[in-house]
Amino acid sequence: MTDSATIDPTWAQGTTAPLTITALTNRGDGIGHLDGRAVFVPNTVPGDKILVRLVRVKPSHAFGTVRQILQNSPQRIRPTCIVADKCGGCQWQPVDYGAQLEAKEQFVRDAIVRIGHLDLPEIVPILPAPSPFRYRNKVTYPITSGTTSPLKVGYYRRGSHRLVNLNQCPVQDERLDAVLQRVKADLQATGWQPYNERTHRGKLRHLSLRIGRRTGQILLTLVSTTDKLPDLQNLATIWLDHIPQMAGICLNLNPKRTNAIFGSNTTCIAGRAEIQDQFAGLTLAIDSTSFFQVYAEQAERLLTWIVEQLDLQGNETLVDAYCGIGTFTLPLAQRVKQAIGIEVAPTAVRLARTNAQLNAIANVEFLEGTVESLLSTLPLADLVLLDPPRKGCDRRAIEALLYRPPQRIVYVSCNPATLARDLDLLVERGSYTLSCLRAADFFPQTSHVETVAFLTHS
Repeated sequence: MTDSATIDPTWAQGTTAPLTITALTNRGDGIGHLDGRAVFVPNTVPGDKILVRLVRVKPSHAFGTVRQILQNSPQRIRPTCIVADKCGGCQWQPVDYGAQLEAKEQFVRDAIVRIGHLDLPEIVPILPAPSPFRYRNKVTYPITSGTTSPLKVGYYRRGSHRLVNLNQCPVQDERLDAVLQRVKADLQATGWQPYNERTHRGKLRHLSLRIGRRTGQILLTLVSTTDKLPDLQNLATIWLDHIPQMAGICLNLNPKRTNAIFGSNTTCIAGRAEIQDQFAGLTLAIDSTSFFQVYAEQAERLLTWIVEQLDLQGNETLVDAYCGIGTFTLPLAQRVKQAIGIEVAPTAVRLARTNAQLNAIANVEFLEGTVESLLSTLPLADLVLLDPPRKGCDRRAIEALLYRPPQRIVYVSCNPATLARDLDLLVERGSYTLSCLRAADFFPQTSHVETVAFLTHS
């Protein structure tokens, strides 16, 4: 039995204590220290002096909630959104934008040193967003039943599956606000039952909206457990005819008991299954489920900077691993001799080939398959672009690069931790030099950060 005299009374669940927040974490929380141990507190800003209540206590750290803000930080601002303290869509609306950028740049530095065990190379200052609001070209909202209304559409509270009902969102393209309100009201009138993830009953799971930032074209996708939605065809036709810029309505089937948003089967109900938008001077066809950067203008700016750093001469062979619909492949193909894109998703490969034809780019080939299986079968490239999902590169993809090393690698990442892990392998085992690093803010009001790293083989 533990001697009660040895228990630290300031380090127990339910304890309330004053705390100064000193930094932000890559999960979006503020962090302070109580008796030398870390305390993580959501909805706080560096410089805040708060009264914290410890709600989950570990030997070395704890998680807390704000009981009272004793003194506001100079970096604390009034959130734009009225549900910013409840909605889990963004964590950092109370944080001054300059402080957001500083935190993200520090996340990248810390990951490279602590996870990658690498010396910091030249670090170019973070690329700030041209606008920290109204930037998202795609939103996907869960749908649930409400206690006071038959249907709720919005985002989950952070760390829960309790939905915050929304009629607008300050980080999505403002043209989508009216669409959300109209579609939400129409869905309530249908009587279609929202999906219940606990009982696995109901039909409507998600509402997804995608807009071409420059064309204004809108694609609406309902995710349902079934295609048996009475009068769907008529409703889709009404949306197509009466919502400005609506290009198409799709139905995605996801009958599985899963956390995945989309299923594998998407059908166009009315209009077109794709929209078009302009990116880097090209026309791109984009569908409901394929990956396309949600902040297209910022991705465009980062690509421009990457091209400047590469100083391509036009005689290079480029391999774009994880190429998606050709977003970066096609603009780069215009500056090299030959480009090859690798992508595992069949729909994205089809769109990438369509996009090459739309823009009359003939020196590019798109291959369907995994990077780890295809990379070693290709001719040695002068330049490899890596842009993997958050989990980073498969270890076998890294091994393929080490087996036949290209002269240069550009690694674009949305996760500093997996980026650092992969860079460690390439530098320590592959005789690569990490020559340059730059963070870019693709996700204002959140703790997510994009990073690009340049490696040269010695």
